[in-house]
Amino acid sequence: MSTLLEDIKQCKICAAHLPNEPKPIVRFNEKSKIIIIGQAPGLRAHLSGLDFDDPSGDKLRGWLGVDRETFYNTANFAVIPMGFCYPGKGKTGDLPPRPECRPQWHPRIMETLNKVELTILIGAYAQKAYLGERFQKNLTQTVLNYYKFLPSAFPIPHPSPTNRFWMAKNKWFSTEVLPVLQQRVAMILS
Repeated sequence: MSTLLEDIKQCKICAAHLPNEPKPIVRFNEKSKIIIIGQAPGLRAHLSGLDFDDPSGDKLRGWLGVDRETFYNTANFAVIPMGFCYPGKGKTGDLPPRPECRPQWHPRIMETLNKVELTILIGAYAQKAYLGERFQKNLTQTVLNYYKFLPSAFPIPHPSPTNRFWMAKNKWFSTEVLPVLQQRVAMILS
């Protein structure tokens, strides 16, 4: 597993398409119980080298009901984004994750993780990739129907502050979905 992590850290497969030098940000170990698959690291994560080290991470940890120490313990949480490097800025936020990472690395990583009890799919990129034909009409419908993917997968929106309008429009997420997510996470980590 340490060889795989080292290979990932040296990856430059999409270097020609990135605004910065590749800096893959991914973490996991053979004891990881929960996998978080999101979009790609943001600029702050790229600069710090630590995933979810920003307001999105604070919100995500709140949604999960865990503190920083619990979250960054790789025996608890693996973070395997769709794209491992910061893709750059687009017109309305970060660019989509580079498509090279998932086929190159995800299968190799997943075959090393034997203790996983839950995969949290953040955003439409991860949900479409991992749910396939089970992905509903859109992200909102997929998250609303989260129970169809239990016990192994749990789709959620991105915890970015830019999603505040989605959150305001879909209050059921906070009142109905988050308690179930927190209960599932607490049960797995206990």
